[in-house]
Amino acid sequence: MDAFNPTKDDRFTFGLWTVGNTGRDPFGDAVRKPLAPPYVVKKLAECGAWGVNLHDNDLVPFGSSAATRDAIVRDFKAALSDHGMCVPMATTNLFGHPIFKDGAFSSNDPKVRAFALKKTMDAIDLGVELGAKIYVFWGGREGAEADACRDPRVAIQRMRDALDFLCGYVRDQNYDLKFALEAKPNEPRGDIYFPTTGHMLHFIETLHHKDMVGVNPEVAHENMAGLPFQHAVAQAMEAGKLFHIDLNAQKIGRYDQDLRFGSEDVKQAFLLVRLLEGTTGGPRYAGPRHFDAHAYRTEDEDGVWDFARGCMRTYKILKVRAQAFDADPSVRELIAPTKDPAIDPLLSGYTRDKATKLRQLAIDPDATAARGLRYERLDQLMMEHLLGVRG
Repeated sequence: MDAFNPTKDDRFTFGLWTVGNTGRDPFGDAVRKPLAPPYVVKKLAECGAWGVNLHDNDLVPFGSSAATRDAIVRDFKAALSDHGMCVPMATTNLFGHPIFKDGAFSSNDPKVRAFALKKTMDAIDLGVELGAKIYVFWGGREGAEADACRDPRVAIQRMRDALDFLCGYVRDQNYDLKFALEAKPNEPRGDIYFPTTGHMLHFIETLHHKDMVGVNPEVAHENMAGLPFQHAVAQAMEAGKLFHIDLNAQKIGRYDQDLRFGSEDVKQAFLLVRLLEGTTGGPRYAGPRHFDAHAYRTEDEDGVWDFARGCMRTYKILKVRAQAFDADPSVRELIAPTKDPAIDPLLSGYTRDKATKLRQLAIDPDATAARGLRYERLDQLMMEHLLGVRG
């Protein structure tokens, strides 16, 4: 068996909306037929995926009767059982219906805000019924084009009220569920209120139940803001708030492309996998590796499964490359931290004595600055590992 073929132990997941994407775009109609959710479960299992995620309406069409809803869920659960698949994460579609044209939780209309809470509670019930432990919130409509329509501070307060309310609902129901907030700078709104993972991390600290809320960073969304994704992920990991992650690829400066993981900026993808897998010696991310991407519009259904396998294989290839890179003696020598037993103890844990000793240190800035760090060689070593000529 090919060492890069995915298995369930890799904990790879896809959304119903990802492999089920029909290829429709603003300039063209669908090029693929919709795929039934039980069939998606079967095919993803054949590809080696571990789980499948969903918005409420990916599975149960908007406006379905209770009887229709129950029949759909019953068939989907049977497919999960038949193919050894799970639902690690669920979310709510609060962007598709016209009622959300000016936001869901942040809307100026209390009827819209009430409908969004009601829809989300129903969707949380569905996610928990399917076994989800993570619930993602992407506020795609929580923004503005005519920014004078509301004070952004009011929008932030409304978002806080909604998250606090829904945390209370989960606690009242005794659900084993955590929330993950997903940032994006723009699209579909002209500007979205929480554009980056850093914004979300601060917002979480203002919530009443902040312990049960983390983030779900996405490669494309952070790149749309021109930011290095691995830095956002590192900040979330360091804060203990990386509850879920969306993997894809993106060209900087473009609309949200959701390309196959690793198909653009392979260096960034490598650094991300290196971080998630802890090959530098840091903690490893233990959650699902979710691919929020879709196949090119050029593809038929066979191409969709090529896309899915490609996402997973690229991740596994980069994991092996990262392990080899960080085990390379030449790399280890270049990235080894400088140790100074006289200075290191002074650099944390303020005391008046430490401050005095720091001021007394004789440090020659010119001599220190003259030392080359050899990062050119380090970066070249990384490229050689990536290109397969080393390690």
